[in-house]
Amino acid sequence: MRVENVHINALGVALHEWVSAEQAVADGLLGPEVTAANGLTGTHVSGEVPAVDLAVSAARSALERAQLDPDEITSHLHSAVSYQGPVGSYPPGYIQRELGMDGVSALYLQQGCNGMLGSLEVAVGQLTGAAQTEAVLLTTGENFSSPDIDRWTGFDQSYFLGDGGAAVLLSAEEGFAEVRSLHSGLLPTLEKWHRGDGPLLLSGEPGSMADMAQRAQQFAETELSLSETLEKLSVFDLGIIHRALVDAELNASDLAKVVPIHMDGRMIEYSVMAPLGLPLSKSSFDFGRGAGHIGGADVFVTLEHLVRTAEVGPGDHVLLVSQGPGWICTACVVTLTDLPAWTV
Repeated sequence: MRVENVHINALGVALHEWVSAEQAVADGLLGPEVTAANGLTGTHVSGEVPAVDLAVSAARSALERAQLDPDEITSHLHSAVSYQGPVGSYPPGYIQRELGMDGVSALYLQQGCNGMLGSLEVAVGQLTGAAQTEAVLLTTGENFSSPDIDRWTGFDQSYFLGDGGAAVLLSAEEGFAEVRSLHSGLLPTLEKWHRGDGPLLLSGEPGSMADMAQRAQQFAETELSLSETLEKLSVFDLGIIHRALVDAELNASDLAKVVPIHMDGRMIEYSVMAPLGLPLSKSSFDFGRGAGHIGGADVFVTLEHLVRTAEVGPGDHVLLVSQGPGWICTACVVTLTDLPAWTV
């Protein structure tokens, strides 16, 4: 869809200690052959800081940078992949209480690593539709310091799981960047890739993220080979990306940067950059390879870095792309109109 009058007013990020892949190899947590193949250099680790507190920290940063009155915020969308609190709790309520917000509507989206762009899609509807919302806060937070999953190899060797938070403040009136277009879709043919053959009625211990690699392997053995799966999702994702570019009235060559999720550079090149006819150097891989895969936060953690360091500036078009189980894909084009005061 073509988008008008949706502005990114501020971005906030919360990242803690950085641990190098080299250190992980030295500690026996990772084989040197893995880093030699995937090109990833490290990730962020937050220890015992809860995921929701990382989201709160990122939101505070965004609110401090905001060009608008926080009282204008009338909607809050939170998304996440990992544990956010006990079953039955509502993470957005915790975040709003910590931020001192009151009377703000809240939605909790679970779209896996597509969560923040999925939230942006909902926010676009709120800002441009019947709700006539003036400002929307998007948040996410992840902490993968869990005994149930190995951050270095437990989520496929193409990713190092990272801890952190991200927040986006959207405005119908002003900001340093405009959302030009957004397109999303679902490829249900690959739904079982992440679900596996587990029961749909809870009768025992529920599955966890630690099982996901095993489920994917089972899918490759019984449903579709890995090469067929990658081919299907690549064609599907490219269609989503092309629609976002068409709606923004741009060609791939017009893009200053392509921001995918933080993963193996070979996957970025194969599934995103090469089909667009662009070199890997036009992607954000040089930053993402060391940031870690922070769920849905990846695209906005990277955009914040690109803006803060002035690697992109006024007039530059940036493509954000994320995916999630299901198989979900969302692509969004943003155009910078200014450099905010918090650039270095």
